[in-house]
Amino acid sequence: MAESGLNDDALETAEAWIGEGRRVALATVTHTWGSSPRPVGSQLVVREDGAFRGSVSGGCIEGAVIGEARAAIGDGRARTLEFSVSNERAWEVGLTCGGTVRVFVSRVG
Repeated sequence: MAESGLNDDALETAEAWIGEGRRVALATVTHTWGSSPRPVGSQLVVREDGAFRGSVSGGCIEGAVIGEARAAIGDGRARTLEFSVSNERAWEVGLTCGGTVRVFVSRVG
């Protein structure tokens, strides 16, 4: 279960940014295995300029997820990202916790 308030903050932020006419994407942890920094349901909202709120990893994969969220804002395509210690990209972005994290990213609004 996600920490109280983090998801609400991300959703409230998304709503506010959309209300301001901003383009927004939402990233949600949909699956974890083993040791993972954030639980299923954790969310991160990203604005087209890269501003963000929330967390899907406590920081270790946020940069990669923000990049993919900005791409989703641009092309309108949802994507599922997976990071694990067996994934070369996971080491590049710093996911060394020994688990697997799957994140669904889509444009909203």
